Amino acid sequence: MTAAAPDIPGLRKAAAAVLALGLSAALAACSGDDGDDGGGKGSGDPKLSVTGAYVSQPPMTDMAAGYLTVRNAGGGADELTSVTTPLASEVTLHTTKGTRMKQVSSLDVPANDRVELSSGGDHLMLTNLSHRPKVGEKVSFTLHFATSAPIEIKVPVEPTTYRPKD
Repeated sequence: MTAAAPDIPGLRKAAAAVLALGLSAALAACSGDDGDDGGGKGSGDPKLSVTGAYVSQPPMTDMAAGYLTVRNAGGGADELTSVTTPLASEVTLHTTKGTRMKQVSSLDVPANDRVELSSGGDHLMLTNLSHRPKVGEKVSFTLHFATSAPIEIKVPVEPTTYRPKD
C-alpha cells in the first residue's frame, strides 16, 4: 500500500500551475503557429521582393510582354494573382511548357525560392495598350498576391532583343 502524499499548503496550486503551463506550451507547439501574434510577420510568412523587371518594346501597338523575378525569402509560400498597369487595360499571367503558352490565374511563389518570368518562359501579357512604349520609358506595375501586400514597381522598357544578364 502506498502512502498518500502530505497535503502541504500551496503544493496543489503550484502543481496545477506547472501542469497548466506545460499543457499550454504543448498546445502552442502543436498548433502550427509560426510565432505571428497578428502584429507582425512570423517566420512562416512570405517575404517578397521583385528584381530584374522589364518590358520589351513591343513590335505591335496593342500588345507587349513583361518579365520579372519575384523572390521569396520567407518561410511561407504565396501566389502572384494579378498585375495591373496604366499601360494596359489587361495584364494576364502565362506559363510556357515547350512551345505551348497557357494563360493561368496565378503563379506560385514558393517559400525560400522564386518565380521567374522570362523571355521564352512564364511571362506577363499586356493587351489593349494605352500607347506603344519606347525604349528608356518607365512603366508602373502593381503586383497583387494571395496573402502579401501589393508591390509597386517602375519597370524600364528595353529593346525587343534585350536579354538580361544572369
